Amino acid sequence: MDWKQALRQSKYWLLTLIVLIIAVFFVSLSTGVIAISAKDILSTFRGLGTPQQELILYQLRLPRMVIALLIGAGLALSGAILQGLSRNSLADPGILGINAGAGLAVVFCIFLFGQSNSSVLASPFFLPVFAFIGALTIALLIYRFSWKDGIEPGRLLLVGLGFNALCGALLIILQLKMDPKDFQQATIWLTGSIWGSQWPYVWALLPWIVILAPIAFFKARSMNIFQFSETIPRVLGLNVESERRQLLYLSAALAGSCVAVGGGIAFVGLLAPHIARRLCGANYFSVLPLSAFIGAFLLLLADMIGKNLLAPADIPVGIVISVIGAPYLIYMLLTRKSVGMNN
Repeated sequence: MDWKQALRQSKYWLLTLIVLIIAVFFVSLSTGVIAISAKDILSTFRGLGTPQQELILYQLRLPRMVIALLIGAGLALSGAILQGLSRNSLADPGILGINAGAGLAVVFCIFLFGQSNSSVLASPFFLPVFAFIGALTIALLIYRFSWKDGIEPGRLLLVGLGFNALCGALLIILQLKMDPKDFQQATIWLTGSIWGSQWPYVWALLPWIVILAPIAFFKARSMNIFQFSETIPRVLGLNVESERRQLLYLSAALAGSCVAVGGGIAFVGLLAPHIARRLCGANYFSVLPLSAFIGAFLLLLADMIGKNLLAPADIPVGIVISVIGAPYLIYMLLTRKSVGMNN
């Protein structure tokens, strides 16, 4: 498709996703263990609701849903950057081990401070920084071990899978040495339960997304250039290695901050960019914003399903996303065309 048609399609899909997000948002607000009607929701927003309705909406449901939107957008952008950087539609912060690196850092933090200094873990602003360090460390190691006269997509994927397995093994070792209470906290977090679902965690995550998302959109031109062969970016005056490092840091920061608050949520960074390219083509001026909205919608929908499917039991959102994402990954692996970046 030509760029004008792609631009029209991206605008159409963005508008469609905004409508879908608003619809799911209000359905999720009204459903749960205690149902609240649309009329009561509007009354509560006008300050006329009961104390119970205000508690449920303002303190329980709204912060969790806002966090789901932020995490979905952040992980989707991280995945889109990695896929553009590696020219491989199977690249994803979860599959490549960046999420696992952030998770290992958070679990190590729980292991160090869980028993002796719970006030450290109580600060929502501490874990995102710790998770970013873990995500960035793994990202740099993956980049270093993947490099051999350039980055070859297949090698990047294999090295990422290796580090993902290594981090998983180290996580098990740490969990075996944990205090039972800390072990339970780490296990709940690893399932992707959006455990930090209070307003302080919203304020801790929001600056990361608000600052990093525009930077990602600004990098769309570089991402488009990276889709060509290795020599073309250099001919066009792009400092390839510097740009790669910046994009890698950006992806790690987005993934690490989201993992710190949402836990081990996989497949969002794989699904959202892949769907975005199918809807609007491979132009990253369209792929990046569309990926962010698709990721936000997917995680909000998964959160709504998780809290209602077996109510009053709450299925962690990471499990719901995995049920959706795993078959899609198998489909991508079995369909040769789907693995390319030109879908």
